[in-house]
Amino acid sequence: MKISNIILFSFFIILLLFSITTYLNYALADLTNENTEVFERSSVVVRHSNRFQRNFLNMVSGLRGYLLTTEGFFIQSYDSAMQENEDILKELAILVPEQAQQQDLLRDIRQLHTYWIQNFAVPLLEARKNTLLSDSTKRAFDKFYRVKLVDGLEKDVQASLQRKFSQFINFEYRLRESEREKLKASVHNTKVVTISLTIISIVVGTGIAVFIAYSISSKMINMVIMANAIAGGNYEVHIHDRGKSELSQLARALNRMARILDTNITLLQRQRDELDQFAHIVSHDLKAPLRGIDNVINWIEEDHLAALPKGVVDYLALIKGRVARAEDMLKGILQYAHIGKAERIKEVVDVNELLLEVREYLPSRSGITLTVQTGFPMLFTERIPLVQIFTNLMVNAYKYHDKTENGFVKVYFKDAGKYYQFFVEDNGPGIDPKYHQKIFRIFQTLHPRDFVESTGVGLSIVKKILDDRKLTIHLESETGRGATFSFYWPKDETHE
Repeated sequence: MKISNIILFSFFIILLLFSITTYLNYALADLTNENTEVFERSSVVVRHSNRFQRNFLNMVSGLRGYLLTTEGFFIQSYDSAMQENEDILKELAILVPEQAQQQDLLRDIRQLHTYWIQNFAVPLLEARKNTLLSDSTKRAFDKFYRVKLVDGLEKDVQASLQRKFSQFINFEYRLRESEREKLKASVHNTKVVTISLTIISIVVGTGIAVFIAYSISSKMINMVIMANAIAGGNYEVHIHDRGKSELSQLARALNRMARILDTNITLLQRQRDELDQFAHIVSHDLKAPLRGIDNVINWIEEDHLAALPKGVVDYLALIKGRVARAEDMLKGILQYAHIGKAERIKEVVDVNELLLEVREYLPSRSGITLTVQTGFPMLFTERIPLVQIFTNLMVNAYKYHDKTENGFVKVYFKDAGKYYQFFVEDNGPGIDPKYHQKIFRIFQTLHPRDFVESTGVGLSIVKKILDDRKLTIHLESETGRGATFSFYWPKDETHE
């Protein structure tokens, strides 16, 4: 399976678990809100119930006080409590669910309350008002009062009303406790499920992450091993991976690349060997006839120089120059072909002594002053390539110099961090910028060979030495303003 599909599938699993957890918490929040509403409604019901009972007691005490004293204050208290109870009964009828058992109790309470008013309170109040007319009505009221209040029926009605309200309130409390227990159980279940899903999400996510990390890291390690092997020259390395993931496809692509590299490197190595062999054969096979030509000319000069016309002598000298140039070119070909193939032997090199050695190879030119900066550094590096670079640059500076007086060649250096930057500067004829790249090609010269004897190999050797070490050479020059060649060289190659 592709890694992208595994990641996408894992994401959907974790997203599903997260969605379930979110839904459960959302449902719990709704249930909590519902329970809060139930508790608030229950609190209102209980509060109204207590007010109703308190008002009923006020009605009873107000009725008895008026019957005993006929004071208007008591009847006002009675009327106020009765009106408030009517309002309370209406509100309770709205608050209590229609299908609940409390509706039956509420109907019984309303009936008992109405029965007490109609059968006790109203008749007694009417009878009490009539006692003011005559003594006989007062005696009749006393008798009626004993029948209604003293004989016990009215107390039974009050007791029944109180009992119904107790049942009503107890039912409300049980309902509230039931809702509380339901909420508690829901909270507990939600907590358990949420924790379980969270643990599952962590385990699944960790497992998937470990699996993906292991799959990627193991394949990447194999690829790194393969890349290091290829960098070390082993192009036959191979990764065994038959998976369908992106990294498996990359591994198979690397296998194909290694096979192609092996084929191409083998081909290049064979071509390189053929070129080296060709260069060696050409240089050695051509040297023999060149030496033969040179020997024949020497014999002619030794035996017949006095008898030869001056023009013939000049032609013989020209031929000898061409032979010497051809030999130098063959020598340059061999030097160019051998760059980078010899074993690199590093040693401590004193650049001051190296430059003294290079001075011996400089052509004799009057009017040119050589200035070498003092205090050149000590390097741990290869000596021969550095000698070749300085020799070719300084010899070229002398060879192509056009001044007969006040000419100079300067050699100096600068510190450039991990490298030194070396300079060879002259005030010669300079080089047009359009030829700055051409001069580093093998056998390329800017002057006719008859004007300046040159093989055109020196700067190409310098360039190849630096390219082989991934170093650079720079040229700053314009026509008529001299030239400055500079190159970088590492300070210490101990760990390279």
